[in-house]
Amino acid sequence: MANRLKEKYKNEVVPALVKEFGYKNVNEVPKLDKIVLNMGLGDVKDNSKSFNLAVDELAVIAGQKPIVTTAKKSVANFKVRQNMKIGAKVTLRGTRMYEFMDKFMAIALPRVRDFRGLNPSSFDGRGNYAYGVKEQLIFPEIVYDKIEKIRGFDVAFITTAKTDDEARALLKYMGMPFKA
Repeated sequence: MANRLKEKYKNEVVPALVKEFGYKNVNEVPKLDKIVLNMGLGDVKDNSKSFNLAVDELAVIAGQKPIVTTAKKSVANFKVRQNMKIGAKVTLRGTRMYEFMDKFMAIALPRVRDFRGLNPSSFDGRGNYAYGVKEQLIFPEIVYDKIEKIRGFDVAFITTAKTDDEARALLKYMGMPFKA
């Protein structure tokens, strides 16, 4: 499954990008560098059982163990102390990255309620794309009866593209369903 997307990149996406942007060298062609899944868990920072359940769900979705993130500073208004667990993140590279992207585009996105395509303006100005998943139920690995609470998380597609237009073209050729 993952090799399918990698082969598509080599055989279809690279030639299409070279034709569109006129790259002189094949190494200039932008590629997907990594995918980062980030889940903020400030609401269950005091409940370790819920926190661990959420981290486990992220691990099942990503197929890799997440890193637990901690607060850098104490913030009294949010009742957060320094080094308190407040989230989890996973960085996917290589084969796992392509597997996740394939699963995300082919299985998860079609399961989003009222899905009309991804927002084409969610680029950061440096060729990276971010999408906020509203509920983890769109992933087939998550069993509805076992979840404690519906949680969302962010998915960031980090590319080597220098501009948003190059990154948009790369993701579009890879199969990302952007709104027209």
